[in-house]
Amino acid sequence: MGSHKDVDYRLELARGFLNEAEQDYSLKRWRACVSGAILVLENAGLAVLMLFGVSPLAHKPARHLSQLITEGTVTKEVAALIEQILPELETYDSHEKMLAKYGNESLYQLPWELFNEEEGGTAIEAARKSMRISSEIAALVLAEN
Repeated sequence: MGSHKDVDYRLELARGFLNEAEQDYSLKRWRACVSGAILVLENAGLAVLMLFGVSPLAHKPARHLSQLITEGTVTKEVAALIEQILPELETYDSHEKMLAKYGNESLYQLPWELFNEEEGGTAIEAARKSMRISSEIAALVLAEN
């Protein structure tokens, strides 16, 4: 299991990125909002993985979290919580991250051209949900140990 300090650090990273994404949303910086939300999801997902000894350097948190459920590594209560955030983690996986960084290179669309208010709002809601549920999972697991 990851140390409390490591998990707390990862969750604090997620909170910081959530604060930035919220600011970007209010300033109508949609690409930056989506990018920040992706970092929230990534760090919150990694925090949960670290609770079960998975390296913070792992990629694609959704895949590894699904594997923990499949293997029976987590309790039913934790599995149910993880299942609530899996769709968001899968949606904002590497493809969306690449679009936010580089745009759609094959169509010569810059990242700022790809995201709008609706997409920013959807991403920020996914980030808030992930932050809330990941914090709940951490509290459950850390209380057990």
